[in-house]
Amino acid sequence: MFKNLSILLISLFTLQIVAQIGGESVFNSLNLPYSARHVALGGNAINAMDDDLSIGLHAPSLLNINHHKRATFSHSILASGINYGQFGYAQKIGTNKFWSTSFRYASFGKMDYTLPTGEIVGEFSAGDVIASAGYGQHINKVVSVGANLNFAFSTLETYQAFGVTLDFSGTLNFADKNTVITALVRNAGVQFFGYVSDNRERITPNPMISISHKLAHAPFRLSLLAQHLNRWDLSYNNPNDKPFTDPFTNEIVEPKRANFLGKTMYHLVFQVEAFFGKYFHIRAAFNYKQREDMRITNKAGMSGFSLGFGLNLKKFQFQYGFNAISPAGFNNMFTLSTNINEWKK
Repeated sequence: MFKNLSILLISLFTLQIVAQIGGESVFNSLNLPYSARHVALGGNAINAMDDDLSIGLHAPSLLNINHHKRATFSHSILASGINYGQFGYAQKIGTNKFWSTSFRYASFGKMDYTLPTGEIVGEFSAGDVIASAGYGQHINKVVSVGANLNFAFSTLETYQAFGVTLDFSGTLNFADKNTVITALVRNAGVQFFGYVSDNRERITPNPMISISHKLAHAPFRLSLLAQHLNRWDLSYNNPNDKPFTDPFTNEIVEPKRANFLGKTMYHLVFQVEAFFGKYFHIRAAFNYKQREDMRITNKAGMSGFSLGFGLNLKKFQFQYGFNAISPAGFNNMFTLSTNINEWKK
């Protein structure tokens, strides 16, 4: 069994190994964090097998009996009228088998419609919708696998695009040791129809792996997420940065480039969750890549840091996530979930 799982995980991480990342592909709304927990934990959360359905929608191998007849709704409000969110539902369909469905949406607000001369003649809107179906199965007490099928639609003024992607995940849940290891490949797919005829753009897959451990004698879960594993160097080198001569030493000074440690850090997200009984918990994370990508020259501010909390009420779970995207803007997301069975009692 473990041999088969190893083969599966190796296959996941070698899928589309030449793919690039953000800014070089289409349907980037697939990569948005669609729950408060994901926002609070730095953008991706695949670190636990608990009653939070949003984590099972993200990595279907994490679907479990706690998600049976559970529904969730998330919504985020950003600057300039941009907002996005998700509806999701899951149910048990057999012994250790589960299915899920979700609907994700992203509205990018109103934009000026201008002529080549710059004259504004109206407004137009843009947005994406993603419909997904997922399946998860527990092979035994430790191993589980799952997959999502995603249909992505995008509209930009009168231009439209359509694509299909798959997410694959595998999980090792060592419940007796409070340790969870999950491997996930998101968005392995193809664009069938482009915004312009005969111009199909690539969709970027994101292979990642998470290792988490809940301390036995302290109310903390520590997690380390490594993402974008199909590309080693994620750092950005400004083409305008050229070597120059130091006026005091007359030495040639090369532009600053990321070293081995820096390139490694670009892949890592550090996550921590603290639990105060069954009813309240807080979360925080640090995403080095986001900090470096979104910093303003000589001013990073709180870029890359995120935090949030969760509150378990009688029939609802309420969660809030905050991410300091850059000194210029933040992401605030709210998630509300409930188990339909609770309303029948």
